[in-house]
Amino acid sequence: TQLLKTKTTAYSLWPPHHIFTSNFAKFDTNMMISRILRTILTNTPTRTQAFLSSTAESLKHTPLYDFHQHHVGKMVPFAGYSMPVQYKLSISDSVQQTRNCVSLFDVSHMLQFIVTGPNAIDFMERVVVGDIHGLSLGQSTLSLITNEKGGIIDDCIVNKTKEGYIYVVSNAGNAEKDSKHLMEQLELFSSKGAFIEFQSSRSLLALQGPKMPIVIQAGLCDNLGKLYFMNSVYTSLFGIDGCRISRCGYTGEDGVEISVPSERVVELAEKLLSQPIPGGGRVELAGLGARDTLRLEAGLCLYGNDIGEEISPVEAGLTWCIGKRRRKEGGFIGADFILPQIPGKTEKIRVGLTSTGAPARAGTKVLNPEGDEVGEVTSGGPSPTLKKNIAMAYIPRSLSKVATSLSLQIRKNVVPATITKTPFTPTGYYTKPVK
Repeated sequence: TQLLKTKTTAYSLWPPHHIFTSNFAKFDTNMMISRILRTILTNTPTRTQAFLSSTAESLKHTPLYDFHQHHVGKMVPFAGYSMPVQYKLSISDSVQQTRNCVSLFDVSHMLQFIVTGPNAIDFMERVVVGDIHGLSLGQSTLSLITNEKGGIIDDCIVNKTKEGYIYVVSNAGNAEKDSKHLMEQLELFSSKGAFIEFQSSRSLLALQGPKMPIVIQAGLCDNLGKLYFMNSVYTSLFGIDGCRISRCGYTGEDGVEISVPSERVVELAEKLLSQPIPGGGRVELAGLGARDTLRLEAGLCLYGNDIGEEISPVEAGLTWCIGKRRRKEGGFIGADFILPQIPGKTEKIRVGLTSTGAPARAGTKVLNPEGDEVGEVTSGGPSPTLKKNIAMAYIPRSLSKVATSLSLQIRKNVVPATITKTPFTPTGYYTKPVK
C-alpha cells in the first residue's frame, strides 16, 4: 500500500490492459496487485492518461460506490475514482457474459455536459471535427476534440437532442483538461450565444449485450425497436423520470448508456439487475477489466494509449469521424493540419495485429521482416472471444496492408504477427435497415 502511495504520486498510470486483459481463467487479486506494481515501476508518465490517484483518501467515488461494495466489487484507482475492476465473474467470463447475454457497467466517472443557446451547434463545430449540423434530432456521433496542431485532446459522443441542446459524454481521465479547454474556447467563440452546463448531478450506466433489449423494454413505455444505434431518447425508465437512453457503448455489442439523476441511480441499477431474461441467463455486473478487453476486441481506441495529443485523426484511422462537409469547409481547430493528411499523407497509421506466443502489451516493439523496429504496440492482450492474441499499433503506412507479416519483440523473444482488419470481433450494433 505504501509503495502504491509513493509511486502513484509520480506516475500517471496505467494502460488498463496491462492489468485487465489476463489469459488466466479465474481472476487472481494478488496477481492483479503485482501487475499494478510492475506497471507503476516500468511505465513513464507519457504512457497513460488513466490517472491513478496519489492516495486512496483522495479518490473520488461515484454515487454507486456503496452499491459496488455491497456486490463485492474489487475496487481499484482509475481516472481519480475508486472503480470496480471486476465482480464475481472472472474477466474472461465477464467478456463472454457481455458477448452472449448482458452486463451492467458503472460509467458514472465519465464527464457529461450539455451545450445550450442559439449558437450551440456552431460552437461544437468549432471544437469537434464532426458534422453536428447534419445530425438528425436525437442522433449521435463519435467525434474528436482537436488541438491547434491537429492532435486529439479527447474523443467524445455528441448528441443533437430532440430537446434542443447538445449532450456530450467524454473521458473521465480528461475531465479537467476538457473542461478547461472548452471554457477557454467558449471565451474565444466570436458568435457567443452558447453556454456549457456540466452535469455533475447525473450518473451514467451502460447495459451492454444482445439481451439488453429484453431488459430495457420491460421498463420502457417507448418502443426500443425504434431507437437505432447512435440515437438517444429522453424518457422514463422503470418509473424513473429524466433518463436519457443512448443506444451506444464501448463493447462492440448492442447496448445502451443511461444518463440518470444520481439520487436514483442505485434504484435503477438494482431494477436492471433484477430483470428476468426468458430462456435463462441474467444481468451480471461487469467492471473495468472486462470493459477494456471488450473495447480492444471491438477495435476501439483507448485515450492515452491509442490516441492522444500527438496523434491526428487520420493517423489514428478515425478519418470517418470528420464529416464530409467539414472536410470541405474546415472551421474546426486543427483543420489546417488535419485536412491535408486525408488523401493518405501521413507516415504512420494505426493497425490491428494478431499474434502467437506471449501476448503483446503497450510499448511492445513492432519489427519488419528484416528485423528492424518500425512501430510500437499501443494496446494488446489475449482475446477471450477469439482465443488468440490481439493488439493495435502504429506502423509506417507502407507496411499497413491487411495480411502483411511482421514480428513483435516480446522481452527476449520475437513472435510472428499479422496485420488484421479491425474490429477483431463482429459488432452487434442495432442499425437502421437500409432501404
